[in-house]
Amino acid sequence: MKSVILSSALPVALAITTVVAVASRASATEPDKQFFQSAEGKWVGPGEIVAGKYKGTKFNCSFTGSTPDGKMGMSLDGGCRVGVFTQQMSAKIERKGRDYKGSFMGGADGAGLDIIGGNVVDARKVVFTINRNQLRGVMQARIPDDNSMTVTVAVRVQDQLVPVIGMSLKRVDAVEVGSIAPN
Repeated sequence: MKSVILSSALPVALAITTVVAVASRASATEPDKQFFQSAEGKWVGPGEIVAGKYKGTKFNCSFTGSTPDGKMGMSLDGGCRVGVFTQQMSAKIERKGRDYKGSFMGGADGAGLDIIGGNVVDARKVVFTINRNQLRGVMQARIPDDNSMTVTVAVRVQDQLVPVIGMSLKRVDAVEVGSIAPN
């Protein structure tokens, strides 16, 4: 009798475990999807180099945020202006397996940094690990509300992360953010 009960209960337990695992994996991607979708649209605002050789240099940026079709991730494309000079800037991040990979300013092979890992902390914050040769650090983006975003780039100096670039961006388009169901 015991074996009959076990043999009928085992497939049910296996099915429940599979459903729970799939549901938890799907819900784990929900904050990621929410963050990346909230970064879509046009953003402008000031930034400053807060450490290093060019400390105190102020600039103004303009970016367009988008998400790749059918993939988890985002891109920010645009530029930052210092005086009469404009520097094109971009960041591209996509989920590769269990982690995020991408590039900032063309990656380490170009003039920028590789994004070698990172995660979405919650629907309002991401932290990515950046790398170029011996330079290690993080790029953090926070979207505290639907119309503002802060981006901070910090590098590791000995055992500390030192912020070197900060940007405070405001949304300048009419992209609706949220989950209001259509009627």
